[in-house]
Amino acid sequence: MAPSTREASKKEKAPDAAPPASEAEPGSKHKADPDPEGASESPKAKRNKTEIADGHSTKKETEETRSAGVEAENTECQEEEKDDRDKKSAVEPHGRDAPEAVPSSILEKGIIYFFIRGRVGIDEPSAVDEIARSYIILRPIERDAKLGSGPIGDAGNSRLCAIPKKVLPQSGRDRWIAFVEKTSASFQQLKDEFLASNDYETKTAGTRHSPAATPVAEGVYAITSTGSESHLAYILTVPEELGEVQKELGLKQKGSFIISTKNPQYPAPPSARLPKGPEYPEEVLKEFRSRRWMPTQPKHLDIVNTQFLLIGESSGVEKALEPQKADEKENKEEPAEELEKLEEEDLQRLKGLSDDDSGRVFADLEVNANKKKAPGSIPLRSVAQLPMVDGRRPSCASHNTLDVLPCSGGSSRLVHIKCSHVI
Repeated sequence: MAPSTREASKKEKAPDAAPPASEAEPGSKHKADPDPEGASESPKAKRNKTEIADGHSTKKETEETRSAGVEAENTECQEEEKDDRDKKSAVEPHGRDAPEAVPSSILEKGIIYFFIRGRVGIDEPSAVDEIARSYIILRPIERDAKLGSGPIGDAGNSRLCAIPKKVLPQSGRDRWIAFVEKTSASFQQLKDEFLASNDYETKTAGTRHSPAATPVAEGVYAITSTGSESHLAYILTVPEELGEVQKELGLKQKGSFIISTKNPQYPAPPSARLPKGPEYPEEVLKEFRSRRWMPTQPKHLDIVNTQFLLIGESSGVEKALEPQKADEKENKEEPAEELEKLEEEDLQRLKGLSDDDSGRVFADLEVNANKKKAPGSIPLRSVAQLPMVDGRRPSCASHNTLDVLPCSGGSSRLVHIKCSHVI
């Protein structure tokens, strides 16, 4: 039967037949043909899978190349910064004329800084009961190094040790447990995480202010071994004359402590326990054997949370710097001679850093002294030691505090260290 005229017309107008399902594009059933006549082509030709894969590969290679370039650039910058630090450093490695003459009893030597931090809300402590905690910073140098001019330089090897007792032990009856708070610290870390003040919120008291750390002394040190004991001996360079604050803290012009490292396998006294103990390598743990304490070695102080015992030595540095028989046989220098030589070099280099003692310490640690200036400069004077004026301790009416220091130029009058009011 022949098709009707209407059916024939429909066949003539019908579009091309759809491709088989195996050839159809996914979702083509619901797509409109953008160019049914093929009169124009897409401005961006479609890429096949190989081209896409090649593109992704090229992009990945580009990113890897860029990353490698950035890493190399960072490494180069770090090396340049290290070179700059080395150039600025007063430390002259292997600078001793006879390195072999350095006594073997000196396990380590370097620069020592003593700091205090006031209790919450007390920026400028003027007495021991206003101090929250005392600190020691050790900046080691090579055993055969000498000191030239300028700042000590940042080697990124400083240690921050906390002394919870606030004051230093004076005699064998005084035995304090201290601990290592930071190791391998850069001056920038110390500046940001230790020296700076800090404000924080509490639920009960609102905003609280933790004051900046204040320097009280700087000098040279040596960790020595006298056989069965280790000692931490120091000679102060600044201040040249001890103030009342230094004396109250237990500092001496020349001083030393017996220093012993605690075995972490034994519990510490309840008042001296830390949330986490030191992570010693196995070889160090074996050296303790069954002992609760052992003579401190410098490597112990390179591990965070190391706890060590400081025992006062009323005899000063005499025992700590006692020459050892083995060194005497080899005609090596006496430990005291080496430390005194280092102290004289330190004194000379510090004089060129600033006009006042606080400025010298901060310049040495690469801290802006204008922003971190210690109250009244080192040495601070305890208010309890100030003379009575009209039967009372002097004070500043503007601030209602006793934070005062003698006027400069030998005057008997006093000046408030915050507002410079003469009282």
